[in-house]
Amino acid sequence: MQDPTDLLTEALDRSAGGFVELRYHKKRTRSVAVEKGRVDQAKIAEHTGVGVRVLEHGTFGFASTDRLDTESVRRAIDAARKAARSSAVAKKSRTEAPPATELAQGRFDAPGYEELEARPLEESLQLVLELEKSARESSTAIQSAGCSYTETFEEKGIVTSDGAKAWTRLVRPEFRVMAVAQKDGEIQRDSETSGVTGAWDCLFRKAAPEELAQKAAKNAVDLLSAGYPSGGRKRVLLSPALVGLLTHEAIGHTVEADFVQAGSCAAGKLGHTVASELVTLCDSGRSEYYAGAGGTLAVDDEGVPTQRTTIIANGVLKSYLHDRESAAHFGVAPTGNARAWEYDNEPLIRMRNTYIAPGDTTLEEMIAGIEDGLMLDGPRNGQADANGEFMFGTARAWPIIKGKLGPLMRGVNISGIAFDVLKSVDRVGSEFAWDLGSGFCGKGQPAKVDAGGPWISCEVLVGGRAS
Repeated sequence: MQDPTDLLTEALDRSAGGFVELRYHKKRTRSVAVEKGRVDQAKIAEHTGVGVRVLEHGTFGFASTDRLDTESVRRAIDAARKAARSSAVAKKSRTEAPPATELAQGRFDAPGYEELEARPLEESLQLVLELEKSARESSTAIQSAGCSYTETFEEKGIVTSDGAKAWTRLVRPEFRVMAVAQKDGEIQRDSETSGVTGAWDCLFRKAAPEELAQKAAKNAVDLLSAGYPSGGRKRVLLSPALVGLLTHEAIGHTVEADFVQAGSCAAGKLGHTVASELVTLCDSGRSEYYAGAGGTLAVDDEGVPTQRTTIIANGVLKSYLHDRESAAHFGVAPTGNARAWEYDNEPLIRMRNTYIAPGDTTLEEMIAGIEDGLMLDGPRNGQADANGEFMFGTARAWPIIKGKLGPLMRGVNISGIAFDVLKSVDRVGSEFAWDLGSGFCGKGQPAKVDAGGPWISCEVLVGGRAS
């Protein structure tokens, strides 16, 4: 097959004019999973084709094809034009043209692609079998364990009628180990995960695979005998993983421009103080501070180079996250946040790597500064809404009394209004970590993202257990 960007350029040259965006996307996934000593999954999947968007009568139309030849792409362009004309009748606002902006040209390869492509799937399966066994046999209290490894290879070619012509290639590996402990009818579970953009060394930067397996099992066993913290409004230290969860779910979605237009709590707040002056919050296509963040990409799916977008600077709301259409509506430059999961998905405004920038306080200093509070780690499922109101589960808690850390306790639910919580921040840690690169963000279609930050000190409502 010819170079996909050449094929797209040829199809574009034969189109009927106007704005056209063509995106070739090949996604190949290899995955293995083991549970209770049995191979639960070992598969390879591939999804390849071309997504097409056109702007007709002030409205975008979308179509796709899995046939990689010029005529098939040209027919998809025609189908997208028809879709745009049909939807234009009911569209209240029109986009006359995407705003002029810098568009990517050239090749952009992320590291690790060749290394992981050359690694046999059998080696990964053997490692997953060994780690599941290691976790399961680490204690008589472990009832079951599971371990999985997935790697997703992506190649994209993006060509637009106004000048983009970019080729990108990356790989995202992901590792997960889970352990379930049981004693006297009590069940506790814990998991350790890692997901990055890059190679093997990035995936296990924090800890070796064996260490992660042992940690998941130990945490599950330790939680069996852990007590419960008391509830109420408390000052807490949130770990980088919990900071990432708060930043992504309760803040990041509210500043995606399509949600802003729908009336999120961030609407009309540009220039307003929404957080402590200690808080600077960003979303970046790059992996800031160190390589490997799970949402890293050089070019978005409209051909716009990604960049760091400062959403909150020293407490003041500075920017929303935009694709080209929302940027035209707000009269600003696009921020490189248009992303599509596969070739037959239309690009949406999505986060990449979202984080709070580190400060200058050590964790020890933060603990010493709290009279009565909790240190929390281990994000679990939760929810947030367009008002920034959230409720998240945590896996582990440690009481802090007069600046001293107490023994491990069971995790708690925390809740609050995200911007109010950010206003309560009085200390920001100096050590930074990406910690949410595994799993997916959902918004009509999945997306690989990452989030993190330093430890922060803030106030939340803690759901504890009555005495």
